[in-house]
Amino acid sequence: MKQIQFEQRYQSFWQEFEYLVNDLEKNKKKQASSLQERYKLPKQYRKICNHFAIAKQRHYSPVLTQRLHNLVLKGHELIYRNKTVWLWRVFEFVSSSFPNLVRRHYKAFWLAAALFYVPAITMGVVCFNNSEIIYSVMDPISVAGMEYMYDPENRKLGREEDRQADTDIMMFGYYIFNNISVGFRTFASGIILGIGSLFFLIYNGLIIGGVSGYLTQLGFIETFWSFVSGHGSFELTAIVICGMAGLLIAKPIFSPGNLRRLDALKHIGKDCIQLVMGAALMLVIAAFIEAFWSPSSFISSNIKYYIAAILWAIVIVYLMFAGRGPRAS
Repeated sequence: MKQIQFEQRYQSFWQEFEYLVNDLEKNKKKQASSLQERYKLPKQYRKICNHFAIAKQRHYSPVLTQRLHNLVLKGHELIYRNKTVWLWRVFEFVSSSFPNLVRRHYKAFWLAAALFYVPAITMGVVCFNNSEIIYSVMDPISVAGMEYMYDPENRKLGREEDRQADTDIMMFGYYIFNNISVGFRTFASGIILGIGSLFFLIYNGLIIGGVSGYLTQLGFIETFWSFVSGHGSFELTAIVICGMAGLLIAKPIFSPGNLRRLDALKHIGKDCIQLVMGAALMLVIAAFIEAFWSPSSFISSNIKYYIAAILWAIVIVYLMFAGRGPRAS
């Protein structure tokens, strides 16, 4: 493309970008610019950087190259010195980058989901038909603790005996710590050739499925299922994503492609870290629901089931469709 064609095609865009950065710079102290304008800046800035690189590569006139360079400098200063840039980064990550990453590695996701849900469902059915099987994966003290937590006579469902006096806020912190610990172990153990992640996915599936079948067989249907159904969509999906990231860490060891194994590991490692970050956010949401919504005794079980169905639908639709389309990064 000749320079004159290049300028004609993008002249209006450069003018729009220049107007935007000048307006944001002018209103920076007043904070008068809209949030929509701030979200628009990074996307346009990337295009300007691309145009500047093209102009330099094709040796366009120094006047044009310098103009684009000045626009790049202005955009860079606004983005990387603006205190609100983190808000846009979080928004872009949650709305686009994270779900796109999950879909990009969909094979690993479905493998992790199978390693988790197949043992869970199988163990749930087995323990429902024969409650003694639960003792093959849990010790009697842990089983007794689960019975106590979901016993209809328990004044605060879902809490262990030594945590009955804890406030909801204290339980929120406890659930965050517990959930993220499980997720991190499931991910980090994947460095051992993926065997660790494979083990924790199957093990967590067996435990969760076994407890579900055992408590259902005991008749704790309303207390147990109304409690776990609300946060299950976020918590269980996050565990699967952590396991997925752990399995991906092992992939370069067996199949590095055209890269050296160390380079392939560094490359996939960036995706894995982002997947775990997204899963951690989901676990925080799950902890919030588990602490403040799930144990609420004044909310009927039917309402909890309806909300749980809505939350599962939100998680599924989010992972399937969020970040698609022309605005996806």
